[in-house]
Amino acid sequence: MKALLSVQDLTLLYGPEKGCQDVSFQLYPGEVLGIVGESGSGKSTLLSVLSGRTTPDRGQVSYHGRDGDEVDLYRSSEAHRRSLLRTEWGFVEQNPRDGLRMNVSAGANIGERLMAQGVRHYGQLRQAGLQWLKQVEIDPTRIDDLPRTFSGGMQQRLQIARNLVSSPRLIFMDEPTGGLDVSVQAHLLDLLRGLVRELQLAVVIVTHDLAVARLLADRLMVMRRSRVVESGLTDQILDDPQHPYSQLLVSSVLQP
Repeated sequence: MKALLSVQDLTLLYGPEKGCQDVSFQLYPGEVLGIVGESGSGKSTLLSVLSGRTTPDRGQVSYHGRDGDEVDLYRSSEAHRRSLLRTEWGFVEQNPRDGLRMNVSAGANIGERLMAQGVRHYGQLRQAGLQWLKQVEIDPTRIDDLPRTFSGGMQQRLQIARNLVSSPRLIFMDEPTGGLDVSVQAHLLDLLRGLVRELQLAVVIVTHDLAVARLLADRLMVMRRSRVVESGLTDQILDDPQHPYSQLLVSSVLQP
């Protein structure tokens, strides 16, 4: 099977050990990669560079597109990178307000990505909105309501629907359960796990929560001071960490 995303020596530094450096990996279709580590370890910087939002100092990100072509992300145009994020990719922000248009209806938020793909038929757009609200367990009768009238958990589910309506192949997630109550987190995680498996999505998820990583990720990369210090299967790393920092990270969660 050909890798969906191939990353080689990816580096972006804002200062000594601030950012990410010399990161290499491959991500395959349907695979979920978790990136974990303490605050300031470089997780979010890495996610921003992988998703084409920030230009690296050096390194390469290659994407194997739906049309069969392989694209060198940072040798393609900014317009092409933006197009990928609206079509074959998605990005779920930690704060759903950053990933939604708060001044338009829930249905319009979902339909916007379809419009970017050329869909103009109002009935088709509205039907997609109704279908995806139901898919993320939001009452479809709220299709004309503004996102600001939704709870935080509902806003996050709406943001997920907005991203998935265009049938993307790759989703980037930045702490998608951060800031939510524990019960709301559990509901969202169950929903995410089901959608990822059902749609066979490839996902790169940044999280500081090892319970989230265990539930969603097939494979983990542990970051510290801008570098990946350990990578491997999720259960392997969480049950038998090899690097001293990984051991410290896991033991800190297990302490009463």
